Amino acid sequence: MSKAGQKLKVLFLCTGNSCRSQMAEGWTRHLKNDVIAAYSAGIETHGLNPNAVQVMSESGVDISGHRSQHIDEFKDVVFDYVVTVCGHANENCPILPGQTKVVHVGFEDPPKMAAEVEDPDEKLDCYRRVRDQIKSYVETLPASLTDAG
Repeated sequence: MSKAGQKLKVLFLCTGNSCRSQMAEGWTRHLKNDVIAAYSAGIETHGLNPNAVQVMSESGVDISGHRSQHIDEFKDVVFDYVVTVCGHANENCPILPGQTKVVHVGFEDPPKMAAEVEDPDEKLDCYRRVRDQIKSYVETLPASLTDAG
């Protein structure tokens, strides 16, 4: 918890806010909503990836109501942490106001991985693998943030 029992404000940032950051926001809201206020954004907006929605739904997490959001939509929000979930976002993370700490935790890009396989189920397995890796990371929050920060 941050100041005076308030939830930590955490923004998950990736390139297009279509897949990895959306999964991270979904998992955090599902697993850590009592201690973290989760948001996600991209340095661009690419729309919500339907495969990400499907594999999260398989795990009981509904992100179908999410939308791809640009980092600029949050320029007036002071976050405790920004977690970059891809290298491109980490390298291009804008300067943020206040005492925001940036933590990089990279995950593979499911659409890029899926493009290399033909079988539809194998394509979804790429998303499932990253979904499960993100879940494992979220389960370490908030302790892993304060350790990294």
